[in-house]
Amino acid sequence: MTTTDLDCLELVKRVHPDFRAVWERAALQDQIALARYFLPKRSAKEVVEPTRPKVIKWYCPFAAQHVFPSGHRYCINSYVGCAHNCAYCYANGYTLDRVCPKEGFEKLVDKDVSDLEEFEVPAAPVHLSNSTDALQEGLESRYRHTRYALERMLDHRRRFTTITILTKNPGLPVRDGYLNLFKELNVLTLDNPKRKVFEREGLPALQVEVSLAFWREPARIFYDPGAPSVEDRKAAVVALAGARIPIVLRIDPLFPRSPVAGHKSLADFGLEEAQTLDDLRGLVAFAKQVGARHVVYSPVKIIQPRRRKMTDAMVRMKQVYRAMSYPEKPVWRGGSFRLSKDIADRDIVLPFLRICEEAGVKAKFCMTNLVETP
Repeated sequence: MTTTDLDCLELVKRVHPDFRAVWERAALQDQIALARYFLPKRSAKEVVEPTRPKVIKWYCPFAAQHVFPSGHRYCINSYVGCAHNCAYCYANGYTLDRVCPKEGFEKLVDKDVSDLEEFEVPAAPVHLSNSTDALQEGLESRYRHTRYALERMLDHRRRFTTITILTKNPGLPVRDGYLNLFKELNVLTLDNPKRKVFEREGLPALQVEVSLAFWREPARIFYDPGAPSVEDRKAAVVALAGARIPIVLRIDPLFPRSPVAGHKSLADFGLEEAQTLDDLRGLVAFAKQVGARHVVYSPVKIIQPRRRKMTDAMVRMKQVYRAMSYPEKPVWRGGSFRLSKDIADRDIVLPFLRICEEAGVKAKFCMTNLVETP
């Protein structure tokens, strides 16, 4: 064992308890590799966290493993911000209102994959992404950062297990010739340590998660004004499925439905009806039609944006949550207002899950979907 290896093991002893479980579950050489890649080697702090600045980053550096057991997995945010600017987006709670490419992105990706090889970091899932749409029209059409990252991952396929692409713009890869790249990435190379497991269990090595929360265009225009239309997304999903690209449909978030608190409609709060039960039946039937692996859901959160005012739609949705929670108040947690679990389950989630069960479509809560991605 080299001096560098011993230094890394000493660094591991200083890992914050919130993240220590990832190292404790790893073999000795993997602990060293993870320390070299993720931990700040020159830090003078007594306790260190996996926050080394990179493009291929620790999935969520803010959440403790006992709360959010994501384990060793990566996230690549190809861009800063998202032009879709959806009223309810959770990323508004920690990102600024800015949309632009990342300076030096290609060199940073090259450095990261080089480090993964040099340090012999074990294979792990990678998600594109959690703070931006990796395939948003204006940026990806011009800069191709996401395509570049995918091509480099293909060159180093043994360092990654499942590649998950989350987008509201599935039409871009269909139109701009990404499908062959997707197909190549969907095959684990012979030297990938997880290949036999994936083959034995019939797991896809790449999946495209398409966010499609609305069935009617008026609802999409009200809540997703900068995103592609419902019909454009549906057509692109059909094309992806036709090309045999594994699909997950994110009917996410789930919104309150009229009547609210027993008597009021969403229109009484100045809100468009987001998801009727018939809308949800249409979305679930569509997921079944295209052979989606499963659907993903979570109740909508009322986000307090970073350094700016809450959108008008979310101010009104907060009033809805107050009415639904009365005589209690909505729960404030993690920078957002939420319904209590009992109310969210009763009024929003369980009717949706019954629709999924009747249709024979598997549904996964958003965090479950993430942590179960191998």
